[in-house]
Amino acid sequence: MTAPEGPARGRPGLREKPVPAAASPTLSSLGAVFILLKSALGAGLLNFPWAFYKAGGVVPAFLVELVSLVFLISGLVILGYAASISGQATYQGVVGGLCGPTVGKLCEACFIVNLLMISVAFLRVIGDQLEKLSDFLLPSAPPAPPPWYADQRFTLTLLSALVILPLSAPREIGVQKYTSILGTLAACYLALVIVVQYYLGPQGLVHETRPALRPSSWTSVFSVFPTICFGFQCHEAAVSIYRSMRNQSLSHWALVSVLSLLACCLIYSLTGVYGFLTFGTEVSADILMSYPGNDVVVIVARALFGVSIVTVYPIALFLGRSVMQDFWRRSCCRARGPRTLVEPSGPWVRGLLTVLWVAVTLAMALFLPDLSEIIGIIGGISSFFIFIFPGLCLICAVGVEPIAPRVKCCLEVWGVVSVLVGTFIFGQSTVAAALELF
Repeated sequence: MTAPEGPARGRPGLREKPVPAAASPTLSSLGAVFILLKSALGAGLLNFPWAFYKAGGVVPAFLVELVSLVFLISGLVILGYAASISGQATYQGVVGGLCGPTVGKLCEACFIVNLLMISVAFLRVIGDQLEKLSDFLLPSAPPAPPPWYADQRFTLTLLSALVILPLSAPREIGVQKYTSILGTLAACYLALVIVVQYYLGPQGLVHETRPALRPSSWTSVFSVFPTICFGFQCHEAAVSIYRSMRNQSLSHWALVSVLSLLACCLIYSLTGVYGFLTFGTEVSADILMSYPGNDVVVIVARALFGVSIVTVYPIALFLGRSVMQDFWRRSCCRARGPRTLVEPSGPWVRGLLTVLWVAVTLAMALFLPDLSEIIGIIGGISSFFIFIFPGLCLICAVGVEPIAPRVKCCLEVWGVVSVLVGTFIFGQSTVAAALELF
């Protein structure tokens, strides 16, 4: 649903809740937990051991992760609260309905850019795993080029057309609960392999005692915030998941959010701690690249992690498509009037937007240079959806709800703190990423 143009903060029209997009939500609580968990268990899982190294060791990185977890959980709860007040069915609709059309349009712009780059990063990760699997299954002498059917451009295009595109076609996000279970299990297997490899020792590598590190400066500790934001970013899907649930009470949504992020934190922490302890200062930004290429257990983990990313790509596409559908609906209403509006959620328009999204992200993944350097920028943009926009929604929401003055003051202070922390993370990560690029 589109963001209303009229109501602003404090106006009584905000209480007139529009009809939700899904007339009869069917998503169970367990399904919501798995979709929310899988939305967060993406490509950031590979970067966490490297983030522990950048932070200066296990203790400072773990402390940063725990502090971030407080804001991550509160952001999800705030979004559910804001969605129940505004009555909107999408993230950008909630922001626009509570904070006004200007902030809503800024949210849509950030939404599209962030999800587009995330989708490209997902495809690059899938392509890298396909390339390593092809090298293992179809070994060739160094001078000889690999066969054409093992080239990443062919395998990734074929996978996108035969697997990713059909998975991205459904209209509702609730369908993703089935693939999310498979993707979550694949991510758990990767974390288990990293833990086991620490005790057994990777093949061909000598297991040594790694010296304890100390953060070189306070900026090195804060430099891991973009990786944490990139890893835990499930807030873009929060409103859509909340609106698809059968039980939409705020306390129930808070429980779903806490369970999902605690499980996600456990998987990320195990991967980060044991990956860092295994390789120390020699850890790669992609933890799987640190292991020997002929280790069968790691090869299986690589294949399953590729499956995990394949299952999370449709969630990012669904969210990006919802923004384009809102823009389509507004443009048609202004140009032709509501009576001649072509429903953007219909099969033809939805199919066209899905094919367009897959084609654009695939082209960018195949022809753009390595995207590992701009993970910080993606994490910086994610701070808008984790900290800034939820904080603004909370400030605006408490202004129109009958709340006790003391509670209202505390909520407004927390909203301001969230906005300030998100602004700091965005500025610090964007500057650091730009300096690395140039």
